[in-house]
Amino acid sequence: MELQDKAIEAIEAKFPGEIRSVGEHAGQKWAFVKSEKIAPILTMLRDDLSFNMLTDLTAVDYLNCGKPERFCIVYILYSVSENAHFRLKVWVSESDPEIDTASSVWKAAPWAEREVWDMFGIRFRGHTDLKRILLPDGYEGHPLRKDYPLTGHGERHDFARYEK
Repeated sequence: MELQDKAIEAIEAKFPGEIRSVGEHAGQKWAFVKSEKIAPILTMLRDDLSFNMLTDLTAVDYLNCGKPERFCIVYILYSVSENAHFRLKVWVSESDPEIDTASSVWKAAPWAEREVWDMFGIRFRGHTDLKRILLPDGYEGHPLRKDYPLTGHGERHDFARYEK
């Protein structure tokens, strides 16, 4: 049995009812889980199944796509010893775009979470330094949201207003 299959079985066994759906693309399996227990699920995958590297943490905006929620957080995990990837996905609502931080699980998570906050406006509960990482501090809006104006808010012409 592949490590990816073991991951899905382990989540089902240790966190019954938390998996919303599973799937596969290009040979890589993924599972959608409920957001309430994301940190314990990530910890279990790291400690019990050797997914010891957070390769990436990103988001997708599914505005007007008929999905359960507008935003999806994607955790891309890697097991060095097993040479296996696994994607864990979580829906995040538009009305309350917030999820628990993965900072306690991986030291690399805070930087990726800051990027998701900056670009999508999704907050990470428990993050100790959630601030802009790519855009100036006073910047308004989150440019990777699909409803962000294509021409921006004028910031392309006046970055000096953000300088301190």
